[in-house]
Amino acid sequence: MKLKLLLILTALFTFSVEAQQNLTTSREVQQALINKKELVNASLVKNVPFENIGPTVMSGRVVDLAVNPENPTEFYVGYASGGVWHTTNNGTSFTPILDNAQTQNVGDIAVDWNTRTIWVGTGENNASRSSYAGIGILKSTDNGKSWQHVGLPNSQHVGRILINPNNPEEVVVGVTGSLYSKSVDRGVYKTKDGGKTWTKTLYIDDVSGIIDMQHAPNDYNIMFASSWTKDRKAWNFDGSGNNSAIYKSTDAGETWQKVSTEKSSFPTGNGVGRIGLAVYDSNIVYAIHDSQFRRPSEGEKDESNGLQKDDFKSMTTDVFLKLEDKKLNNFLKTNGFQEKYRAENVKQMVRSGNVKPADIATYLEDANSMLFDTPVIGAEVYKSTDGGITWSKTHDDYIDDLYYSYGYYFGHIYVSPANKEHLYIYGVPILKSKDGGKTFTSISAENVHADHHALWINPKNPNHLINGNDGGVNITYDDGDTWIKNNSPSVGQFYAINVDNQTPYNVYGGLQDNGVWKGANNAPEDRSWQQYGQYPWEMIMGGDGMQIEIDNRNPNIVYTGYQFGNYYRLNLDTEEQTYIQPKHQLGESPYRFNWQTPIQLSSHNQDILYLGGNKLMRSLDQGNTWEAISDDLTKGGKKGNVAYGTLTSISESPFQFGLIYAGSDDGLLHITKNGGASWQNISTSFPKDLWVSRVIASSHKKERVYATLNGYRWDDFSVYIYRSDDYGQTWKNISSNVPMSPVNVIKEDPVNQNILYLGTDNGAYVSFNKGETWQAFSKGLPAVAVHDLVIHEDTNDLLLATHGRSIYKTNVANLQKYDDVESASQNISIFDINNIRYSGRWGSSWNKWAKPFEPKVVVEFYSNNSGQADFNIVTEKGTVLHSDNVKLNKGFNYVDYGLEITEKAKKKLLKENTSLVINKAKNGKFYLPKGKYFVKINNTSKTFEVK
Repeated sequence: MKLKLLLILTALFTFSVEAQQNLTTSREVQQALINKKELVNASLVKNVPFENIGPTVMSGRVVDLAVNPENPTEFYVGYASGGVWHTTNNGTSFTPILDNAQTQNVGDIAVDWNTRTIWVGTGENNASRSSYAGIGILKSTDNGKSWQHVGLPNSQHVGRILINPNNPEEVVVGVTGSLYSKSVDRGVYKTKDGGKTWTKTLYIDDVSGIIDMQHAPNDYNIMFASSWTKDRKAWNFDGSGNNSAIYKSTDAGETWQKVSTEKSSFPTGNGVGRIGLAVYDSNIVYAIHDSQFRRPSEGEKDESNGLQKDDFKSMTTDVFLKLEDKKLNNFLKTNGFQEKYRAENVKQMVRSGNVKPADIATYLEDANSMLFDTPVIGAEVYKSTDGGITWSKTHDDYIDDLYYSYGYYFGHIYVSPANKEHLYIYGVPILKSKDGGKTFTSISAENVHADHHALWINPKNPNHLINGNDGGVNITYDDGDTWIKNNSPSVGQFYAINVDNQTPYNVYGGLQDNGVWKGANNAPEDRSWQQYGQYPWEMIMGGDGMQIEIDNRNPNIVYTGYQFGNYYRLNLDTEEQTYIQPKHQLGESPYRFNWQTPIQLSSHNQDILYLGGNKLMRSLDQGNTWEAISDDLTKGGKKGNVAYGTLTSISESPFQFGLIYAGSDDGLLHITKNGGASWQNISTSFPKDLWVSRVIASSHKKERVYATLNGYRWDDFSVYIYRSDDYGQTWKNISSNVPMSPVNVIKEDPVNQNILYLGTDNGAYVSFNKGETWQAFSKGLPAVAVHDLVIHEDTNDLLLATHGRSIYKTNVANLQKYDDVESASQNISIFDINNIRYSGRWGSSWNKWAKPFEPKVVVEFYSNNSGQADFNIVTEKGTVLHSDNVKLNKGFNYVDYGLEITEKAKKKLLKENTSLVINKAKNGKFYLPKGKYFVKINNTSKTFEVK
C-alpha cells in the first residue's frame, strides 16, 4: 500500500513539474488570438501608420517553397518568421499574403494548384533558438485575402503538409510539436474534409515529433514519415534519441509501420538524429540522417600536430613542467591566450599551485568551442530500393563541412524527378550528386547565402532549381553553376537596433545569420540602387548580428558583434576592428556569454562600456581593458552545450553613474547603487527561472525601473511586465490586457513619462498610463515578433525591430500629447500641421510618360468618440474650398488631403482674391495657391500655410 501511494505521489509530482514547464494550452492560445483581435478593433492607436523601411537585400530564413508546376514563374515562399510571399514574375517582385493572419511564423506551406487552395502549417519546423511557435493550420482559398484556422492549435511547430492531388479535401500533416517541453500533440494527423475534423494516425511519444513526410510522386497512398526525438532546453540541446525513425504508410497515412528497424540496416538507437526524406518512386527512397553517434577512434595521435586542448585535461604537473617552452608557446599563441600567458609565466603559475594543467583546457571551453568540438558522424545518406524494407549507405567517407554541429537545423534531401541518381543535400553549403550519393560537389556560389532549407527541382527542366536559404531565394537554370538572387521581400530577422545622432539619422541593426547593418532611416527601399551600384544599407559586421552602441561624440565609433559575446569596437572611418570580448583569468572558470550578449555605453561617459557575461564587466577605456564589477549574477549555469546562467539585459540610470540593473536568463534581477561594490537581488517576487528579456532604468524618475520576463524557453507564452517605483524593492504587475505572447522589450517614452512601448512575439503595443492598460498597434504592421525598439529623440520617430519583417517606423510626436488631448474639453483635437512649400511641379512630371508628382498633407487629430465628421478646407474669410465626410475612430485619426480643389472652388477663391492666378496642372487638377488656410473638422479648426 505504501509503495502504491508513493507511486501516486511521484506521478503527481512529475505532472506538476511538467505543468510548470508547459503552461500554455491550446485553449489559451485560441483565447489570446481572440483577445488580440478585440484589442486591435478597440485600440486608440489602430490608425497610427507604420512604414517598413527595410532593409531587404540580406533577406531572411526561408523554410519552404511551393511552385506552380505548370508555370514555375509563379511560386510561394514561406519565411520562418516573415510570413508567406507570392510571386508571379519569377521572383522579380513578391507580395506578402499572410499579413491578414494572426502569425507570421511558418513551418510548411502546400498548395493545391487545381483549386488554388493554400495550406500553411504555422510554427517553424527547425529546432533553432529563433524558431518561433505557430497557432495551428491555416487555409486560404482567395490567395491570402482571408485565412481560415482549420485546427491543430497546439501543434506549435509543423513539419510537413501533404495534399492528395486527386482529392484536395484529403490532407496529411506531420506535427513536430512544442520546442522546449513534452507534448502529446506530436505526430501525424489526417483530415478528409478539408480541415473540419482531424484524426491522429501516428503517435510516437511526447518528445518525438514528425519532422518530414513525403509521398510517392504517382501514388499518394505510399507515404514515408520521419520521427525525431529531441530535447531542447535553454541550456542544452539533445537532437537524437531511440525513437528517431522512418515510418511507412500504404494507405495514405491511415496506418503506419516502422521500417527503420535493426534488420533494415538503417541506424537505430540513441544516436539517431534528424532524418530527411526523398521519394523517387514506390521503391526508391533516399534519407539523409544527422548521425549523433560518435566517430570511431582514429588511432594514435600524430605528434607532429603538436599539443591539443584535450592533452591538458589529464596531464600531471610534472609532465606539464617538462614541456618544451617552444611547443607550449606555440599552443598558447595559436589558441589566442593573452600575451601575459606565455610558457615561462604559465609554468610558474603551475609550480605555485595557483593553476593546474587542466585549467589550460578549461580556459578555451566557451559555448562555441563546446559546440564545435563534438566528434559525431554527422550527415550521412541512405538509399532503399525496396520501398524502405532495407537501406544501405551511399558513400564510404564522411560528408564533412556540411552540417558542422548544426545538423538539427537542416535535414533535407531531394532527388531529381528526372533521374534517380541525381541528389541534392544541404546544410551550410548545398551539395549535389550525380551518382546516387557516392560523391558530392558543392554548388554554392558567391551570391548564395549559406544555410539551406528548401529546394524545388523543375520536373520539366531538372537544371532549373529554386533554393531557399537563410538569405532568401536563389534561382539557377544551369544546375547550380550560376544563380540569380531574389531578395526584394522585407523579411530581416532583427535581434536589436539602435540609432545615431546624425542628420538624417542612421539605423543600425543586428540580424539572425545576416550580420550587422547600417543605413539612413529615410533611405529609399526601391531598385534604383541597382542602377548606380550601391545599396543604401551596408553590412558592418558578420555572423549573427547582435546589439549595437554608437559613441554619441563620434558616430564612426561603433560597438557591436556576433553571437556569444564576440564584440568589437569598430572605426567605420578607418575600417579598423578591435576585438574587445572580456577574458577570464587563467585558473578561473570561463565567463559565460549569452547568444545575445548585452552591452551598454554609459550615458555619463562614452568611454565607459558595460558588457554582461555571467558577471557584469566594465571597461573605462572603450573596451581595451576590463574588470568584473560583480560576482556571478546568475544561478551559476547548468551542465549543457549552450551557454546558460548569463546576463541578458543591463541598464544604467541616466540620473546616477553606477546605478545599474542587470537581469539574467535564469530569472534573476540585481541592482547596484555604487558601481558594483555591492549588489542586491530584487527578483525574489518574480516567477522563477524566466528569462529577463529587458530591464529599463527610467529616464523620468530615478527610483523607477521596468522589467519584462519571457517564458518562451519553457513553452510558457504568458505576459510578464513589471514596474517599480522604489528601485525594485516592490513590483507592480502591469501586464494588464496584453494578449498572451512572450514579451521581448519594453521602452519608456523620452518625452511623456506615462507612455510605454512594448514588443512581444506577435506585435507592438503602447500604454498611456504606465502600463495600467495597453493599446495595440496594427496599421501596416502584421502580427510579427518585435524584438527591439528605439525612439529617436530628435525626431520622435519610433522604430520597431521585428524578427521576420525587418524594421518599421512611425512618428509618435502626437502620441506624446495624449494627456492633453484626452482630457481636452472639445470632442476633436487637431494636431499642428506643418506648413507646405508651394511648388509649380505639383501635378506634373519631368516628361509626359512619367508619373506626375502629387502633393499630400496628412491631417492628424484625436477624437474622443467614434462616428462621422465633416472635413473641410476653409479660407481665412470662411470660404469652403474642399469638403468631405470622414469616419472617426475613438483615438488617433489620420486624413490624407491632396491639396487639390475643384474648379468651382477655384472660382470662389478667385472671387475672394482677384489677384490670384490658379492654373490647371498637367494632370488636370487645380491646387491650393499660396496662402493661409484652416482645416476644419466639425467645430474644431487648425491653420496651415502654403508658402
